[in-house]
Amino acid sequence: MASGAGRSVLTSKIEAEMELLQRHVEMLKAIMDNEPIGIIRLSEMLQYPQHKVRYSLRILEQEELIEPSPDGAVTTEKIQEFLDGLKETLDSMSMTVNELRGSLE
Repeated sequence: MASGAGRSVLTSKIEAEMELLQRHVEMLKAIMDNEPIGIIRLSEMLQYPQHKVRYSLRILEQEELIEPSPDGAVTTEKIQEFLDGLKETLDSMSMTVNELRGSLE
């Protein structure tokens, strides 16, 4: 995400939420590709501190997208439905961003 001179109160919350979503999705993808996987390995693989990995895992578990196992996090059957919904949401957000950008020209 861009930061610095263009950052403002109007966009900072959206940027922060997008960065968080990006981290959660990156974590989910890593779990899907390497399950079961633990916190330490995720932290090393994705270069995030363990406390951020734990937070993302907690959010993904609350959304019922992953669950703990004795060997680490594993995905649930809700993954594909979530990914399909996320793609639709991102498409809609992209259209909104493009419309907003167009209104500024």
